[in-house]
This record gives sequence, structure tokens and C-alpha cells, in this order.
Amino acid sequence: MNMRQKPATAPEPAMTSVSRSGIPVPTSVDASAVNPQNIGQPGEYPFTRGIFPDGYNGRLWTIRQYSGFGTAEESNERYKFLLAQGQTGLSVALDLPTQCGYDPTHPMARPEIGKVGVSLSNLSEAEILFQGLDLSKISTSFTINGTAAIIYAMYLAVADKQGVPREKLTGTIQNDILKEYVARGTWIFPVRPSMRLIADSILYSNDVSPRFNAISIAGAHVRDAGATAAEEMAYTLANGLAYVEELRSRGGDVEKFAKRLSFFFYVHMDFFDEIAKFRAGRRLWARFMKERYGVKDPKAQHFRFGVVCGGSSLVAPQPYNNVVRVAVETMAAVFGGAQSIFTCAMDEAFQIPTEFSAELAVRTQQILAYESGIGRTVDPLGGSYFLEQHTDRMEEMITKVMAEIDAYGGVIPAIEDGWMQLRLAERGLERKLDTDAGKNVIVGQNFFKKENEQIGVRELFTLDPTVAQRALEKFQRVLDTRQQSAVDASLAKLSAAAAKDRENVMPYLVDCCHAYATVGEMVSCLKKQWGEFKEPVNL
Repeated sequence: MNMRQKPATAPEPAMTSVSRSGIPVPTSVDASAVNPQNIGQPGEYPFTRGIFPDGYNGRLWTIRQYSGFGTAEESNERYKFLLAQGQTGLSVALDLPTQCGYDPTHPMARPEIGKVGVSLSNLSEAEILFQGLDLSKISTSFTINGTAAIIYAMYLAVADKQGVPREKLTGTIQNDILKEYVARGTWIFPVRPSMRLIADSILYSNDVSPRFNAISIAGAHVRDAGATAAEEMAYTLANGLAYVEELRSRGGDVEKFAKRLSFFFYVHMDFFDEIAKFRAGRRLWARFMKERYGVKDPKAQHFRFGVVCGGSSLVAPQPYNNVVRVAVETMAAVFGGAQSIFTCAMDEAFQIPTEFSAELAVRTQQILAYESGIGRTVDPLGGSYFLEQHTDRMEEMITKVMAEIDAYGGVIPAIEDGWMQLRLAERGLERKLDTDAGKNVIVGQNFFKKENEQIGVRELFTLDPTVAQRALEKFQRVLDTRQQSAVDASLAKLSAAAAKDRENVMPYLVDCCHAYATVGEMVSCLKKQWGEFKEPVNL
């Protein structure tokens, strides 16, 4: 190098004065810009500052790690490992065949057995998955949608087998099919029978497992598909209101079922956007419950939510940077008042987490919870001129998007026509183009890159190549040893119940699980009555 030449430096990104949701960010905010009536006190309507007056002093958020892979035996071992490291709740990842309602023997299923989650095709596998775990003392979250009612029925059957009273079960099953049609794709049945199935599971759960959340209305996947923070919250609230209407049409009592509605989001890297998103969403939901539906019980006005810190905000280049991202996002979740936090492992951008990376993700939460002190004070950022103004502006954007959905005719027509899917696809393309153009800064990916950089991590996860074969062998043993007459009888009763408009199918699904009917058999039975969803094509 010529000694007079300056060394090459990486180009620095320009700072912007607009958040990633498109909200202008002033350098300072005057107190007069803040409406004090929107703020209130923690634990008081409209709950801008949180649903509990003592914040995390009364109860820390539930520490989870999304986990599940291969066979039930392997996932059970991982769960016990994570619980031993201080995790306080389980988060079960299911493989794609289970999510889409296929048994391991189906040709569509075989290449995907156990790859992105645990294979859970029947009650026998669920018994193994939770072996040695006391379901009366563990909160279990399931990320499952199209087959959510079946997996919930299976969980009840496992509790029955363990002798655990159903009323002691706690946890959440995602069970939000509307966002599957819009963003993720693991739908099975058409929209309207799917809504019926979700209502069945919620109403049944309210009666038999009243501490269990039978739905987690999820904006997470629309966010990862390209939505902004404001759009994520708007779609989620709109879907939530659609479920409320469905439950009311079935005779559900809003004062009762609203206490068990929960929500689920991703947290991305625009720190104040994320905090404002949660504060605005919590406030809006409380107002919908009180003003639109006349809900009087404050607990039924509560907006209770869990989050994943990570998702598509994590990237494969320079993967150790993801540890920092997850820590920042976890802080945003805490300041936003989350009740449950899942921290992604640093390597989830390109593989199933190893024990090392999964443990580090749990430790991230524990360091923030017990060392940083950020949970000692209730809503410590509340009253900040900037944050309160940002929350107000976030609420305005959320309300505008919801009004556009209402103007179209509501969530269900918008999905059936493909309007919401097209809108989200266009937004996802915009985000990709902005990232490629350097408008969205991602350190290590589009700025501050290294030449010829290789992904470097301490260890790589390798899925046991015998997983599929072992799953198939166990599946065949169940078929060979179960009582076929009991299976046939339970499926016949399920079919008859599904053919009736107002019959709740949940008791019949539980009976099918006890008879060791398989996920594929139950789904096929329901498909014969309800058909399958055909995705609209918009050019």
C-alpha cells in the first residue's frame, strides 16, 4: 500500500428522522404535544402503562425458549435441559407435517419429518414429549394453527393420562388461523369452518381448562412477512375483533372469554417503535372491549401478550451480532410490558439452535431480569414526552390501517378475496428493496460487511438422519397396537359432530386422541365435511 493512501473505510449509513413504521421522529418533544388522559396509571384503564399496578414486581414475565425438533424423545430431552437452566415455561415447535395435518407416512410429509419442530402425530408421541414433566406446574405454549384444536385435545388427553386435573393446566395454543391465510400458509380448512373450529376450542377451554389460553392472536408472522410495527398491530387487533364476533355469534359471554384471549408478536430492532406498538395496542384493545362491547371487568379488558425477540430481524452474516439484537429486542419487550418472552438463539437464522445457543438465549433474559434492574420500576419510560407522543402517533397509524380493513368489508372477506395477502406481499417486497438499497440498515448484511466472510459459529446443529425412519417405525407400532374399533367409532362420532353447524367438536377430538387416532385421520375426517381452503390468486 502506498503510505500516503488512507486505508479504505466502510461506508457509513445515513441517520434518518423517520422510524421504520414511517413515524417522524423529532429531535425533541414539547410537553404540550402529549395528552395526559391517554397515559393514566399502571394497572388502570386504558392500561397504556401496563395491565398490572406493580409491573414485574408481582410476577416476572415467563421465560421461554422456542424449541422442538426430531422425535418426541429428543425434544423431551431438550425441554428438561432448558428447564434445568432456569426456563420457566415451555414453547413447543411442531414440524410441518403436524402443522399441516399430515401423518408421517404421507408422501408430502416424509421429507419434512422432525425438521422445523417435533413430529407429533398421535397421543403416544405426546405422552413421550411430556414424560417426566408435571403439567400442573409448567406453562406450555404451542405454536400451531391449522391443527391447533387437535393438539390442544392431545394435551388434554396427556393430562388425563398423567392424572393432572384439566383446570390446573396453564399455557397457550396459538390457534390463530386468520394470519395463516395472510402470511404463513399452514391453513387446512376454508375460513368459515376454521373460525368455527377456533370458537369450539375457546368455548370448550373456558369450561374445562379455565386457566389455559385457547388462542394467541398473532401478529408475529405478518411482521416477519413484511408488515411494519403499526400494520402488525392493526392486523392483529382486526383479527382479534373477528374472533370476538365469531364467539359472540356462538353465544359466548365476552366478560368470560375475553379474559383468556391472548396475543403474540415479534419484536424487531426499532426500539421505540416496538415499545409504542405495545402501549398503543394495549390501549386500543381496552377501549374496544369497554366501548364497543360494554365489558366492565378490567381483567376482560386486559391485553395480555407474549413475544418472540428475533425472527426475521436475525441474519446469518456475523451471527454473533444476533445476541446483541435479541438483547435490545428483549429490553423493548420488557419496556412494552410483555407477559411472556421467547428469545431466539443467535443461530436460528440458519439452523435449529444448538444447546449452547439455546442456553445463551435463556441467559440473555435472565441477565436482563436479574442483573439489569429494568423490571424493578413499573413502566419506567412512561411519561417520556417522546415515547408518549410516539405512542399516540402509533395509535393513529394502527387505527388508520384498521379503518381500511373495515372499509373493505372486514377481515374475512379481505382474506377470502386475497386483498390482505396481496397488500402484505407488496409490503414485504418494499422492505426487501429498501434493505437492498441500504435504507434499512442491517449491520453485517448490507453495511459493515467483510470480504469473503463465512458464517462462523461455535458449533453446527446436525439433525439425526434416522429421525424420519424412527418416527415411521413408532407410528406403525401405534397402528399395530391400538384398538381399531375404538378409532373407527371415535372418528365416526367426530364426523357426525362436524356435519352439524352448532355442535362443539372438541369433546370428540379428545375422544379420538384417547383412542390413538392420528392427526392425519382426524384432519381427513374434517376435510370430508368442510373441504379445503383454496388460496385466491391476485395478479
